[in-house]
Amino acid sequence: MSEPAVVRIAPSPTGDPHVGTAYIALFDFAMARTTGGRFILRIEDTDRTRYDAKSEAQITESLHWLGIQYDEGPDVGGPNGPYRQSERTEIYREHVDKLLDGGTAYRCFCTAERLAEMRHAQRARKAPPGYDGLCRGLLPEEIEAKLAEGIQYVVRLKVPKDRPVSFHDELRGKVEIEGKQIDDQVLLKSDGFPTYHLANVVDDHLMEVNDVIRAEEWITSTPKHVLLYEAFGWTPPRFRHMPLLRNKDKSKISKRKNPTSLIWYKENGYLPEAMVNFLALMGYSSPDGEEMFSLEQMLKDFDPKRISTSGPVFDLEKLQWLNGEYIRALPENELATRLLAHWTYRRGRSIEADPETDGPLHAWIDANGGLESDAVRAFVLATIPLVQTRIKTLEEYAPLTRCFFRDDVSGYEQAELIPKKKDIEGVRDLLTTAHADLEGLTDWTHEPIEGALRGLAEKIEWKPREIFQPMRVAVTGSKISPPLFESMELIGKTACLARIEGAIRR
Repeated sequence: MSEPAVVRIAPSPTGDPHVGTAYIALFDFAMARTTGGRFILRIEDTDRTRYDAKSEAQITESLHWLGIQYDEGPDVGGPNGPYRQSERTEIYREHVDKLLDGGTAYRCFCTAERLAEMRHAQRARKAPPGYDGLCRGLLPEEIEAKLAEGIQYVVRLKVPKDRPVSFHDELRGKVEIEGKQIDDQVLLKSDGFPTYHLANVVDDHLMEVNDVIRAEEWITSTPKHVLLYEAFGWTPPRFRHMPLLRNKDKSKISKRKNPTSLIWYKENGYLPEAMVNFLALMGYSSPDGEEMFSLEQMLKDFDPKRISTSGPVFDLEKLQWLNGEYIRALPENELATRLLAHWTYRRGRSIEADPETDGPLHAWIDANGGLESDAVRAFVLATIPLVQTRIKTLEEYAPLTRCFFRDDVSGYEQAELIPKKKDIEGVRDLLTTAHADLEGLTDWTHEPIEGALRGLAEKIEWKPREIFQPMRVAVTGSKISPPLFESMELIGKTACLARIEGAIRR
């Protein structure tokens, strides 16, 4: 077996947890589990102006929802804590002092105004952006004088400009960048907090991370990290830069073109196993070529050599298809459980119900004992066979089944009752006759209901579909509904006859 991989995911808690975080975390998890290693969650919260405690809680919640379990982290502890970078500032300052003492970093006293003027001048002459090195050659006495004056400073990495910096990417081979193209990166900000680059390297080393899996956008930053490993005298980890998730136009995925929040997908009724499967397909293929596979199957077959570097397209339509496949594969009892849990979750987050779709369902639930009621569960379970093959997300259940949960379905237009090539008088006569025939049924189950309506079609010489349209609209309030006869059975005889009477009046 290969060396146990120690991996980490290090998101910034500055907003809703991103699908990209789950994407990378999934491959971290697979690498750790299939090598007998460890998976660490580390919170990169050094940007205190954007830090959001709610966001941090949502990161852990989302990973747990997806079944991506980490071995160490801020909420589970571990031997390498603390796991929030804001709680490790003394560690970073100690390491910065080592770099300053070794001459591989230097203090920069340039003001924000001076740096802004420098960048403006670089743009004007179309020069590459980057620090111009003004403070790089300050003499010790000059530095001491500025420190004595209390002038604020940052600490920068002293990048060797006379040689290339290279590293090996496990997915892409050798990557090399000339030193003169690498900026003297800020390592410690004037507020005493580290930048990502310093904290990332120090924490990875101290937490014994030996495999770094991250998005390809970090490739250009990796030489800076390699230089830091050199400066500290440490062995760098293995690097794997995963392809970025992309929109259909190949641009980097963004919330302007696709929902990127994991919370959005949970709120909108996507199953965690479908999301995991979909994210796995973004960078991996199963050995047998199957598109549907569980997390357990992925772990059983996982081979990092099968990771692809081609730009994966985050296709929401494909995710919906895949989610629908998982919904259809659930046992009916389990789907009922998922629906009830989904509504509980949405209520817990105080998400307002849509008055036209969720509203009738929620009102019915409250009137029948609430989400924990056996009666509610039993009735929801009875609807499952009628909708399971027709919904792609849990959120699609409510609009499709509202005819079961509301007394008044008469919000349709009169024209919806009238099939092509038929007139209003003919439909009124049809509904009147249908009402009489159905009223005479003693067995109100779908087979006698279907028999009565098909018999009516023969009697008045209408095509069955010409009868079914006005009946469907009258009984369910829509041209689109679950199967008509089974729906009528579930709605009940009294309610169906009353709805047909309403359509006749209309």
